[in-house]
Amino acid sequence: MLVNISMNIFSRVFLLLRLPKTWLWCMAGCLLLGCQEPARQVYRFRAGHVANEDHTWHQAFLYFGHLLDSLSQGRIRLEVYPAEQLGKEQELLRSIKAGIADITITGGTLQNWCEIASFSDMPFLIKDSEHLRKVAEGDIGRRMKETILRETGLRVIAIFERGARNLTSNRPIRHPDDLKGLLLRVPNVPSYVAAWEAMGAKPTPMAFSEVFTSLQQGTIQAQENPYAMIASASFYEVQQYLNLTEHVISWGMVVVGEKQFQALPEELKGIFLQAAEAMQEYEHRLFLKVQNELKTLLQQKGMQFIEVDQQAFRQKAGNAVYESLSPEMQQIYREIKALE
Repeated sequence: MLVNISMNIFSRVFLLLRLPKTWLWCMAGCLLLGCQEPARQVYRFRAGHVANEDHTWHQAFLYFGHLLDSLSQGRIRLEVYPAEQLGKEQELLRSIKAGIADITITGGTLQNWCEIASFSDMPFLIKDSEHLRKVAEGDIGRRMKETILRETGLRVIAIFERGARNLTSNRPIRHPDDLKGLLLRVPNVPSYVAAWEAMGAKPTPMAFSEVFTSLQQGTIQAQENPYAMIASASFYEVQQYLNLTEHVISWGMVVVGEKQFQALPEELKGIFLQAAEAMQEYEHRLFLKVQNELKTLLQQKGMQFIEVDQQAFRQKAGNAVYESLSPEMQQIYREIKALE
């Protein structure tokens, strides 16, 4: 009997040795892992934006990352890079389309690829926050998102309301006549260039990261942005006057590359969109909270707030903005006006 047992063991060892090596490694792996589940794939996203770490955008992205990690049980990870660390806005958009980066916040700059995106950031178009919500969250907003996805491969997953853009300068500007010859930085957005040229300024498209130094050196004399960007970039150190033009009331669009989004399993796509919706609500609460605080801060930093003839600015620039659009976009412009 002992001989039979020894022969059985010998036969089994002999059979094992004759198996292909890959089979042996698999069997060894199974023995070591036992009943453990196979390792789950982790999906990593890189988000970049132009604002610094104090801005509500950055805080919202950090919150988004926390939600993604928690809801997906660690399967979706978000890395956030503020202050153009992944590149300027246009570079970031190209990087996302190329699959190098994944997520950013954009607005009118996107019209360089898709004309309808200009309505998120158009001078003298949106009247107030209520008007903005009707446009961005209604039928026009839906059509914008669908067109942006189709024409650029970027999916809009959230919108962030932005405070009104105002002009800063080192001389008071109360009327369009005061703009004559003013060297003014604007983002690389055609409607901005058209509006400020019509009002008599000399608009100069420039990346946001270059603005402070250019103001300091006198390469440009003025710039325009919401309170949050003026404060976070410390423009109060190089600009004395904040002229209350309120020429743009806009929203930023959080976009993700469609290829990157589609790489997620179906259950994680739902989690991703759920977290994005919660991020939008979170950022809006922050936005409302800080608006008055930012105005007080800028005044404390020495900026003088100048009341302007807003109607004169609107009349001088309105037709120029409208005429810069294609006939199809002019129709959408009229639809937006009708929602006031």
